[in-house]
Amino acid sequence: MAAEAPGIALPDAEEALEALAARMRAGVAHGAAFVGIYSGGAWIAERLATLVPGDHAVGYIDVSFYRDDYASKGLKAGARRSDLPFDVAGATIVLIDDVLYTGRSTRAAINELFDYGRPAAIELAVLVDRGGRELPIEPGYVGARVACARDLSIVLSRGEDGRLSLGVERAGEP
Repeated sequence: MAAEAPGIALPDAEEALEALAARMRAGVAHGAAFVGIYSGGAWIAERLATLVPGDHAVGYIDVSFYRDDYASKGLKAGARRSDLPFDVAGATIVLIDDVLYTGRSTRAAINELFDYGRPAAIELAVLVDRGGRELPIEPGYVGARVACARDLSIVLSRGEDGRLSLGVERAGEP
């Protein structure tokens, strides 16, 4: 279980989700499809589809095989099949993730999306932006920004009641 690390003030995940939804209400196209990156982004996409007005198809993407560090890290436990129940070609897509750090998961997700077709546009929404980008990727919608040391990971959890919570653990720990 993730725990809060000394010196890191984590936002309440539910409050960050509401802030993210409020920012998206002002800018997301009515018919944009929401694509959550497993697993945290998938949870957030499901919730945002009910919080952001419009007709938003929801899909899920697992970027495990598309990551540039797959050869060194291997497949994570719990890998899932991507499920995009709409036509990606020509769609406006909001790619949704829980925590944005280096940008590598986002890059992998974009690569996978293009295997399904060429979207008209891709926007990025994240619950938490922790900075530290290694790639030129910037979210259009952010729930909260948090400064965090490189050796720590911000982890999203979902309780049995569906409520989201954030914690911190040492990078590389299960």
